[in-house]
Amino acid sequence: MTISKFTCGAFLLSLGLFSAGCGEKFLAEAPTDQVTDSNFYQTQTDAIQAVNSAYSELTKEGQYNAALWAIDIMADVSGTGADDGNDGIEYKQLERFSIPATNTVVNRLWGGSFIGIQRANLVLQKVPGIKNIDPAIQRRCLGEAQFLRAKYYFDLVRVYGDVPLFTKPPTSPAEVNIARTPVADVYKQIEQDLIDAYGNLDATYTGDNLGRATKWSAAGLLAKVYITEDKKPEAARWARDVIANSGKSLYPNYADIFKVENDNGMESLFEVQFISGKNTDNYGYTRNQAGSAMNEFFGPRGKNLTPGSGYGFNIPEIDFVNGYEAGDTRKAATVWVPGDTYPDGTRATTTPVAGSPLGDYNCKKWFVGKTGTNIWDSPLNMKVLRLAEMYLILAEAVGPTPEGLEAINKVRRRAFGLPINTPSPARDLVINGPNFDDAVLRERLYELAFEMDRWFDLKRKGKLISRMTEHALYLRSLNKGFDRGIPTQTNLVLPLPQSELDANPGLKQNPGY
Repeated sequence: MTISKFTCGAFLLSLGLFSAGCGEKFLAEAPTDQVTDSNFYQTQTDAIQAVNSAYSELTKEGQYNAALWAIDIMADVSGTGADDGNDGIEYKQLERFSIPATNTVVNRLWGGSFIGIQRANLVLQKVPGIKNIDPAIQRRCLGEAQFLRAKYYFDLVRVYGDVPLFTKPPTSPAEVNIARTPVADVYKQIEQDLIDAYGNLDATYTGDNLGRATKWSAAGLLAKVYITEDKKPEAARWARDVIANSGKSLYPNYADIFKVENDNGMESLFEVQFISGKNTDNYGYTRNQAGSAMNEFFGPRGKNLTPGSGYGFNIPEIDFVNGYEAGDTRKAATVWVPGDTYPDGTRATTTPVAGSPLGDYNCKKWFVGKTGTNIWDSPLNMKVLRLAEMYLILAEAVGPTPEGLEAINKVRRRAFGLPINTPSPARDLVINGPNFDDAVLRERLYELAFEMDRWFDLKRKGKLISRMTEHALYLRSLNKGFDRGIPTQTNLVLPLPQSELDANPGLKQNPGY
């Protein structure tokens, strides 16, 4: 793993006002009082610092260090867990589908995404005018900003529906307080940004630049955008491009993907870069710095396996766990269940614990153990896009054709510890098997569990209400106190933050909220 996953000068940039510097993985803060809009954007270093600031929001509470954890909680992968009282109430509101417009997750995701967008917009506005810059670096910076703007908008449009579309930094209140843009127009901009990014970005990076978005990051995200829009020919085209030309390959062992030493590894298309030991808060109680908090929050509660003994959030749901096929190696890499042995030699038990009435069910995928003295400070990167998903996108896009069957079967063979390119009569899906579209959706569930996709998948396939109704009724039938809600059409999107509605009269709330 490259420790300095691109050394940067991250600073807060929003609506033209900015401050601060950075170190490894965006995070060693520096004095900010001499940086202004008039004296910045002069050099190549300024351009790199500006684009790094657009990345930095990915590591914070508005993205992968809090808000996006809710995606699996709103689906059938996990429940909130924790102490089962008021701990994590913002996630429990989502789990119950009783979501006020003041919900913290709703506010964090909206705010964090738009901060990232405005930082990307500043890069796209200012960097073309810098004269003291290598043209290749200038092009790369623009491509990274295009990729990041597309990524943030892809989150927003899937979560909230219509959202305000900004393609340049606002310069007046009138330019800030705009109405929501229709989903189709937002997607059109996302597509164009990713096509442009594909043309601007390099295929690979090394050293301190390892972890930056590449042209294959853009191609992979574009394939995911197109399959979300149900544009199957386009999705297949871009997934094929990544599979054939990116140089990426599947790890033979699924668990190897999620080892710290394999960050930015052979299967990775894009990851959020985390690093430990750089948080300025000695106790680590912040999710807006360098380290990931998932190790602690998802770690087994009170088991002393992590620096803070584990919080037990994002508890795997029992029907999700029971749905693994026998022999699927992804189960042992993804979850702990009663009977498993923890790293310290103790056993997970069936004894009910706070937030997990069926016993020691916990997310294992993001566990790294005792990483140091800081509590919320894991170095394990968040895997946002990887090659296995490209195979599943291709399979969904082309259906149960020989190409589609081979694509999904590569993923399945790896899951069962088999040679990836060798047909397996025991595990391969066949053309006369069960509904292929459902089979792909199921494979996505177990391949991408706890990678913050399932709610999006159920929605786009029109199955959120039926599946989550079935799931809630099953949990209630166990009579163990599960408080899972049943969604309605309202819950196909989240509410817009009340604070935004109060500030911007041009915004209208989503129906039902």
